[in-house]
Amino acid sequence: MGTRPVLGLIYMLQGLQQLGEDPTPVLARHGLVLEQLNPSTPIDRARELRIYADLAQHLHDPTIGLRLGQFYNLAGYGPLVMLLLTCANAYEAFQMGIRYQRLTYNYGTLRFEPGEQLSALVLEPLPMPPKVFRFRVDGEVSGTYKMMRDLQASLGLDLRAERIDMPYPRPPEAAAYETHFGCPVRFGEPVARLWMRNEYLQLRFASADPAAHGMYRSMCEQQLVAQNVSLSTLSDRVQAHLAMFTRGYPSAEEVARSFQLSERSLRRQLSEEGHNFRDLLSRVRYDKAQHLLQSTQQSIEAVAQELGYAESAAFIHAFQRWSGKTPAAFRSRPQTDTVCAPSAPPENPPLE
Repeated sequence: MGTRPVLGLIYMLQGLQQLGEDPTPVLARHGLVLEQLNPSTPIDRARELRIYADLAQHLHDPTIGLRLGQFYNLAGYGPLVMLLLTCANAYEAFQMGIRYQRLTYNYGTLRFEPGEQLSALVLEPLPMPPKVFRFRVDGEVSGTYKMMRDLQASLGLDLRAERIDMPYPRPPEAAAYETHFGCPVRFGEPVARLWMRNEYLQLRFASADPAAHGMYRSMCEQQLVAQNVSLSTLSDRVQAHLAMFTRGYPSAEEVARSFQLSERSLRRQLSEEGHNFRDLLSRVRYDKAQHLLQSTQQSIEAVAQELGYAESAAFIHAFQRWSGKTPAAFRSRPQTDTVCAPSAPPENPPLE
């Protein structure tokens, strides 16, 4: 299934907390801590879906998926937002949204369904058990609709859906859906649909910009390529897991438990792939250190804290072992001066 930024999971977890739910026990079973998740790192889509499925079994409010849509911020979609805003009109924006739907937080498949007076943005959901299904569908439909409404607000528009279809039987809380969306909601449909008037689709965007549109489309293409990376080996999955943490890292035993392995099995399988846990952790720290030193103005002390070091001296010593330079010297070097491949720290880095 590939990967995508863990930011979508963070939005959902933060929303659950603000709505009175406690995701901590479920996260603990997956070896994760919300406060330590790094929003810029990827998560395997299949693993993220397992977390959603586990969370759905422990939710108390059946409409919470619907309410979670409000916690997905427009800025979290990155270049995709700018790509949509620089389209010529809403119809083109729908087409671009469908083309780059993997850059959203949906698991269902988006498509466009034209009609004579009304046309629909269709979400065909991923099959899942009933409780998980409703939780994910509600979140994806409400999140998609919020994105549409937020984009409209950026353009000075206020266009609502004429009707929304939901792909499960009418629940006792049906009235809450019409209140939430501000339009009629029809249940028991085969797929989810957001119906819009056709005249809305031809409204010209004031922010249309063909040159900028081309630039943002190229950026979206690059993101798609990055998301198609397959975490096919255990070492890939362990490294991706470690990369999600900031200000502290789990032990080998904790990582093994999150993958439902014994620590001995984890170490043995990594060894069979030519890796060990210590080197993978050092690689993650080195990659993150390079990014922070090159892309931010954080102090050396702050970078050390982000990497889980109690003292900056320990970080400086480790970084010198990895790159041959101090962090300050690395930061001041010309960008064309390649010190060391990010994915290949020296052998036998020190244990911290």
